[in-house]
Amino acid sequence: MAENSRDQFQASVGYRFRNPHFLLEALTHASFAQESAERPRDNEQLEFLGDAVLTFVVSVILAEAFPDWEEGKLTRARSRLVAAPHLYAVASRLSVGEHLRLGRGEEKTGGRNKPALLVNALEAVVAALYRDGGIQAARQFIERFIVPDDLEACADDLFSIDYKSALQEHLQAGRMPPAEYRVVEESGPEHQKTFTVEVVTGDNRLARGRGGSKKAAEQEAARTILEELGRKTETDG
Repeated sequence: MAENSRDQFQASVGYRFRNPHFLLEALTHASFAQESAERPRDNEQLEFLGDAVLTFVVSVILAEAFPDWEEGKLTRARSRLVAAPHLYAVASRLSVGEHLRLGRGEEKTGGRNKPALLVNALEAVVAALYRDGGIQAARQFIERFIVPDDLEACADDLFSIDYKSALQEHLQAGRMPPAEYRVVEESGPEHQKTFTVEVVTGDNRLARGRGGSKKAAEQEAARTILEELGRKTETDG
């Protein structure tokens, strides 16, 4: 990771590492570590720690913001904020992929745009911030980039993941055209219809989703493709 790339990333997140090796490790994929003669540490352990730190900090923020919410409601909101599609969207906005250290194979197969790699790296960055600046540094990053500014105003949205937007950001990152959705089936009485929607992406991936509205069916179809992309990434990696 070149020094100017490291500086750009620190500027974008608004934090300068006292120990830059934490950031370097967070953005080092296993494929790079395996190919490098120096055998640097990869980001897998930081990813593990970052997942725990993220879950803890988001839990604290939600409990503080909504002291009257029951446990189940808080859990659902937390799941929304730490879900892969949401974290992928955050990582894309921060251009995490541009700063990753990848091996040749991952570079050739579009590793900089793979959702699983970006989510893992983002979690590793959270851990790097924690290791370098303590829980406060991690919390400031999470509050600024992962948790919405006005939690109360968007409380209802915390119970639904916008899979269509997450899929669209993935396609844009890979310089592919937008996904195309079309209703292929409608069933049931007029007041209680079920819609089946088919989605096709620019790389010819195809999936279907069903729901009580066209919007719900589109979201389900997009979720199916995102899950398939995640599984493919894990298999390739």
